[in-house]
Amino acid sequence: MVVHNHRIKTLMKDIYTVEDLESIHSLLSTNGTFEFTPYPNGLFPASLSDESQSHTGYDNVWVRDNVHIAYAHHINGYNAVTQKNVDTLIRYFIKHRSRFERIITGEADFRDVMNRPHVRFRGTDLTELGQKWPHAQNDALGYFLWFLTMLRRGQGVRHSLSDEERGLIALFVRYFETIEYWHDEDSGHWEEVAKVEASSIGVVVAALRQVKTLMIESDITFEDNYGRIDLPCVDELIDKGTNSLENILPFECRQKERGCLRLYDSALLFLIFPLGVIRGEMADRVCDNVREHLLGDYGIRRYIGDSFWAGNYRRYFSIGSRTADFSDNIASRDSILKVGEEAQWCLFDPVMSVIYGQKYLESRNTEDLEQQIFHFNRSLGQLTGEDSSYGGFKCPELYYLENGTYVSNETVPLLWTQANLMNAFTFMKQSLCQVTI
Repeated sequence: MVVHNHRIKTLMKDIYTVEDLESIHSLLSTNGTFEFTPYPNGLFPASLSDESQSHTGYDNVWVRDNVHIAYAHHINGYNAVTQKNVDTLIRYFIKHRSRFERIITGEADFRDVMNRPHVRFRGTDLTELGQKWPHAQNDALGYFLWFLTMLRRGQGVRHSLSDEERGLIALFVRYFETIEYWHDEDSGHWEEVAKVEASSIGVVVAALRQVKTLMIESDITFEDNYGRIDLPCVDELIDKGTNSLENILPFECRQKERGCLRLYDSALLFLIFPLGVIRGEMADRVCDNVREHLLGDYGIRRYIGDSFWAGNYRRYFSIGSRTADFSDNIASRDSILKVGEEAQWCLFDPVMSVIYGQKYLESRNTEDLEQQIFHFNRSLGQLTGEDSSYGGFKCPELYYLENGTYVSNETVPLLWTQANLMNAFTFMKQSLCQVTI
């Protein structure tokens, strides 16, 4: 197992106690591994990189990343951080609600991605960016709806929803109905070529299920300027998405045209955790596919054939174009990829650790605990070494091949990775507490 940080390596074990875990957590906390510095309004940039890395664009806000980061704070008890974040996301979508409305009324063509609600924006003032971007990302919108309704359900009172929030929930549901999300081609988690993706459909299904549960528990319906949204309407939308998932899974995309066919994609892991859309045998198949086809020595590939930060990436793309929008011209980037030289990401091992931890808490099967520890240790191994130019004990976005050696790219730390690692520690502690009972 590759471990970049010597001090962490001395603390890693095949079997941990709660005290062992706390020692590692203390070391990382002391060295800033879990530092999240949001903007004053509570939103998180994608990365805490300094001004020298501003060309990456990771100082902007992604809706998807923010929900994952805020959710990690939520399950770890940082409720004030969570609430401030979601309140500001609410303000953002209310401010730009006309994008939903124009698509719902047919005034704007949703096939033009710039007409869609923008899921990447300037976090400091909630303004949209002028740069063309593949904003057709149903997963990002689904994550927000899922998170908002889940939080409001947790408050347990009917009047926890403001009138504006009720209208916003209705608007999201109406939007997903209008674009027919269950077979809509979107750019998904990785913001690339648009296709019908299980990982996007599944997020919307999870969101609609939360809406349904909120409606039942609180005995409410939702209404916007276009009419009432009742339970049968939500049920029908859930059924359409669920049927589509059943036809696609365990794969990400079954479309064969335009090179869209994708059998294995690590984004499907998020349908297991945190969303719980995939369970049981299907969840096992997705995890097995990731481990068999996407697992690398330094991290986990997003998918086979991923050319983002492929081998010697800096050699082929200038500093300002490395994180550009390639959704309309992916072939230009794919041309640099050599088989087996995909970047290996640090996002996924913590998620895999959580998934196996959830399995262990249900099964008490030692094999599940072993897999939880295995992916937990891989997550620790991915943290930067003490001699890293980006600083030690940090969570990189990925490792890529540069002149024959795997090194981290310049996005250090990636806050989404930090959030996933924080969750991995939480579930690891839960499992270890069960072991000692």
